[in-house]
Amino acid sequence: MVSRLALPAAALAATLLTGTLLAGCVASEPVGDPPTGGAPTSASPQRGPVQPAGDPVVVASGLVSPWSVVLLPGAPGEALVSERDTGVVQHLSAGGALAPVGTVPGVVHEGEGGLLGLALLGEAGDGWLYAYLTTASDNRIVRMPLGDDLALGAPVEVLTGLPKARNHDGGRIAFGPDGMLYATVGDAGSPARAQDRASLGGKILRMTPEGAVPGDNPFAGSLVYSLGHRNPQGLAWDASGQLYAAEFGQDTWDEVNRIVPGGNYGWPEVEGTGGAADGFVDPLVQWPTDEASPSALAYVDGTFFLAGLGGRRLWALYPTADGGLDPVAWFDGEYGRIRDVLPAADGTLWFVTNNTDGRGSPGPDDDRILSVRLVPLQEG
Repeated sequence: MVSRLALPAAALAATLLTGTLLAGCVASEPVGDPPTGGAPTSASPQRGPVQPAGDPVVVASGLVSPWSVVLLPGAPGEALVSERDTGVVQHLSAGGALAPVGTVPGVVHEGEGGLLGLALLGEAGDGWLYAYLTTASDNRIVRMPLGDDLALGAPVEVLTGLPKARNHDGGRIAFGPDGMLYATVGDAGSPARAQDRASLGGKILRMTPEGAVPGDNPFAGSLVYSLGHRNPQGLAWDASGQLYAAEFGQDTWDEVNRIVPGGNYGWPEVEGTGGAADGFVDPLVQWPTDEASPSALAYVDGTFFLAGLGGRRLWALYPTADGGLDPVAWFDGEYGRIRDVLPAADGTLWFVTNNTDGRGSPGPDDDRILSVRLVPLQEG
């Protein structure tokens, strides 16, 4: 059964206006080969703000601590899925069957660490599967050739030496509309890292597909794109190419932020709003930590969707005329912890449960990938 919070008529009107304006914007052209997976953006022409409709249907079941899903281009309904604890990458067929395509070497699961985010550049047979993983000594990003049969080749290091811990490992990677690879890195339990520009902990990073520093990054010679983050895990771009990120708070506020190059988002000096007077960037929306614990973020047709772990719900976020975001909750408590969310090729929205991660209460079919239809936003 669907559960949600009513969206006020004024917010609906503002959202429709904002969606109309965004529809006229064009994302920047990719640099080099365009990314084909990992960037949680809209899979269809923009229709205006949308909402889930009807009961979700099961796409796949029996996953173990799934963390990230990337769609396979040219293969509707097929995807690759990372399993955090085992280091296994599963292939999801269009019929819902799961089959391992390989285990990423060197994965060490401890606490929140393991095989985390995936991103895809190119296509099977002539592409790379990127992975963010925890090893015995660090968090790192590698890329592996992806064969025609989806077999994984030997990993090539993209970025090593990221701080690791039992928690706050970040882990989301995605290619932006500019063709660059973005990564969320947590503070690894040491809050001071977030304000230290010499550390890559507590940051959002931007790099070339090979891991080099782009010449137009905000800090010369540095991969740091923004700082002052505690444990960011969601990345999404709107229709204009603007980046947004979702972030775990500590005890008070979880956040969604509009990311500006070189922006400082305040952690650990401030949590939630209230830092603008000191030069920090305030979040667009914040929640008590038991309502969100946000992981993945996706953008579809003028609407952001946020995966809630501790909140055990899916959030829809509607841009308002004053530049904010208006949140509406869906499926509150119905599917447990939600780790990932992404637009599917058929116009539906996929979301991924995470009840086998040691913090949930798994059912007999967990963990699952579910699909729900999207329809135009309705007042009420």
